[in-house]
Formats: sequence, C-alpha cells, structure tokens
Amino acid sequence: MANNTTTAVKVLGAPGPAGRSSPEGSQVLSKKKLQDLVREIDPNEQLDEDVEEMLLQIADDFIESVVTAACQLARHRKSNTLEVKDVQLHLERQWNMWIPGYGSDEIRPFKKACTTEAHKQRMALIRKTTKK
Repeated sequence: MANNTTTAVKVLGAPGPAGRSSPEGSQVLSKKKLQDLVREIDPNEQLDEDVEEMLLQIADDFIESVVTAACQLARHRKSNTLEVKDVQLHLERQWNMWIPGYGSDEIRPFKKACTTEAHKQRMALIRKTTKK
C-alpha cells in the first residue's frame, strides 16, 4: 500500500545573511540531537565544537537545498503544495537516496551495469596476463 502523504509548506521570510532563509535559532538538527546520534554510533566519541558547528551547517544546507529543489519540482507540476513525491524524486535523482516506508511498495530492481564487448575483451586479456 502506498503512503500518499501530502504536506503543504509555506516558506516564511526572505533570505538573510549568507543567503540563509531561516533564523539561526531554528536549526532542524540541534547540538543535543547531533551528540545523541554520535553517542549511538560510538559512545566513546566526542566531537570538537568546530566539527559540531560544521556538521550542523552541512545538515541545514542539505535540507535547504532539498526543500528548494523539491519546491521547484512541485512548481513544475503546477502545484502550490509540496508533496512527498517531490522530495523523493529529488533525493533519488540527485543523491541516489531512497527513503524506505514512503511512496510505493514496489520492489525496486537492482540496476546492473551494462558491460560492453570491448570491456569484456580487455578484462579477458588482463586475466590472461595475470595468470602467467
């Protein structure tokens, strides 16, 4: 069964300093959540303050770019509503990411790379020379 969730998004405010459209205090990922995530991966790991700031900035920039691109896709569909399928399409096409649990339940086939005859011949020659 497909999860056809529709979410309306209204972007408030104009871009601020350095092109940021969100105030500094409204980060999606907080320092505490980042530290919890690091502890979940390795309980003994401690991030430097500069590293935390950089990771938070990267996360905010990533989310901002994904939402912007997804809004462009929604506009292309001539819609005023940002839907899950817009975000999914951008993540899949630009980042090769598929978020399980959203969208269709179809099994996504593994795309095997097509090998040319020339490549097969080169590989056979390499195998032949390495056997000697």
